[in-house]
Amino acid sequence: MTSPTDLAIEAPARRTRASARWRSAVGEPAWARPVLFALTALAGLAYAWSAAGNLEIYYAAAVRSMSMSWHNFFFGAFDPAGTVTLDKLPGAFWVQALSVRVFGVHAWAIVLPQVLEGMASVLALYRIVRRLAGPLAAILAAGVFVLSPATVALNRGNISDTLMILLVLLAADATVRSALSGRLRSLIWAGVLVGLAFQAKMIEAWLVLPALALAFLVAGGGGPGWRRRLGRLGLAGIVTAAVSLAWMVVVSLWPAGSRPYVDGSTTNSIFHQVFVYNGFGRLDQLSPNQLLTKAIGLNLSSPPAGWDRLFTGALGRDTGWLIPAALIALAGCVIAGRATAEVGRRRLVLASAALWGTWLLVLLVVFSASSTINPYYTAALSPPIAGLLGTGAALAWDRRAEARARLFVVAAVLVSGAYAVWLLPGQGVGRVTGLPAVEVALALGAAALLLLGVRAWGTAAAGIAAAAVAAVAIVVTPALASASVVTNRLGPFDTPFESAGAFGFARVLGQIGARTEALLPALERARGLQPDLMATETSAVAAPFIYDSGQEVVPIGGFTGTIPEPSLSSLRQMIARGDFHLVIQSPTVTDPRLRWIAQHCFPLPSSSSASGGLRFAVYYCGRPTL
Repeated sequence: MTSPTDLAIEAPARRTRASARWRSAVGEPAWARPVLFALTALAGLAYAWSAAGNLEIYYAAAVRSMSMSWHNFFFGAFDPAGTVTLDKLPGAFWVQALSVRVFGVHAWAIVLPQVLEGMASVLALYRIVRRLAGPLAAILAAGVFVLSPATVALNRGNISDTLMILLVLLAADATVRSALSGRLRSLIWAGVLVGLAFQAKMIEAWLVLPALALAFLVAGGGGPGWRRRLGRLGLAGIVTAAVSLAWMVVVSLWPAGSRPYVDGSTTNSIFHQVFVYNGFGRLDQLSPNQLLTKAIGLNLSSPPAGWDRLFTGALGRDTGWLIPAALIALAGCVIAGRATAEVGRRRLVLASAALWGTWLLVLLVVFSASSTINPYYTAALSPPIAGLLGTGAALAWDRRAEARARLFVVAAVLVSGAYAVWLLPGQGVGRVTGLPAVEVALALGAAALLLLGVRAWGTAAAGIAAAAVAAVAIVVTPALASASVVTNRLGPFDTPFESAGAFGFARVLGQIGARTEALLPALERARGLQPDLMATETSAVAAPFIYDSGQEVVPIGGFTGTIPEPSLSSLRQMIARGDFHLVIQSPTVTDPRLRWIAQHCFPLPSSSSASGGLRFAVYYCGRPTL
């Protein structure tokens, strides 16, 4: 039995252990961990503040369906009856569906996992940069990451990229840990994490593999000898492939008649969905969104493929603000690393440049070449941008007495300032009046301090002042853009400072979804005793009705309206059995299934419409009831 004296001794010990979690680790400045926790809390507040209105309704409907049965959960079924899957792998939506099972069907319950995953990403990024470049670089990188507009917008919704980014950051941390410690198990764990990231966002997760491999090799992972290092990478690659493909193999071997049809594939193949529909087909074929808008008669444009796609317009304002500065920092890191005499330090600097630089350049090339991209894709650029800027700033501070280091900082400040002023729109939601003038003044002031105060750089006060002004000049515009995202309640499909009239397809569906709750009583009366609420052209049109009601809405043709599920004969059998009476589809159709409905069902006089030119025709299939 524990005595009062023992309790008196243990209590201070427990308090000491608890407080130690909030103090910086040995070898770190005392301010490091408190600042990190403050940045993480700020990130959580930015991600969660009034974010429940930013649901992507197609994914939200699938999450509700997945939460209704473990069969739907495992296969990632889109509709409650489990006739068709999502057109993506369900990894990230498993987490959301579990949240809904625990907390109920609420918008905040669907957004909550992304808020927590985004906060965890801040901590993961800090750990990676701290291992390679020290605590100052890590804090600066975490700060840049938190202030990234694309990241803030992404984590305020229910998009799978949030989990993918967290998992590849954890994989990068495990890779660096393996390279520094020589432990093979850490590298194997990195392979597992990339495989799990593949479940969240498919091939995009694999795009980080060249960066991880190059960083491991440059850092000397696996000890001396290239053959040994490459062998370890090969083993980790096998683990990555096995974890990535495991669920797909199970689905492929499962009897097709006892699982949902695989959306995104005309052959019911999960491999086609992943590697063609969501993979290499994005380079030379119409994207799913383009196929969908073509099917339902909506005309929406997106920036065409090209080298400047991520540097101009709306996509530039998502994450392009800091790309030029990050590229300058990359060059500075490579030069500084090669000039470092101490071998161990040189390897760390070059490994950092290899990791973040390869990550950034690979994604820039792929996103520029893809047929179309959504705004939230650009959030995957935030970790390498933050890592490069944090590392580059710390290296410049260590070498602040060198003219070359100051010149790199001056170049980054002036280029970033000029680019931000050019990128800012003349008007838009949340735009700050006078911001261009402030940006110019800060950039010129920082450049003057850096160039004219050469001798004064030797003193702490002058150096801190110059560094602070330079940092503010670089991040002030993206920071205000992020603040605009939060205060104007924007989400993954939105862009800071965008005009009030701008919208995307997700917003159009959101406008439809805002009216479905009011329509449900009338739809349920029209349904009568039929088991299904209705059928719709495409899963996207069915989504708001499924999310609001939790009832089966038969999705004809999957997300794009082009898959052969249900077939015409199956559709006719459903109507003959009286599974549903109502069908919502486009007024003008070419699909044989929808043409049959238009020819054999009763057109109702009313139609639904939304901004952007989206209109629907409503048909009653079956004998009308009196």
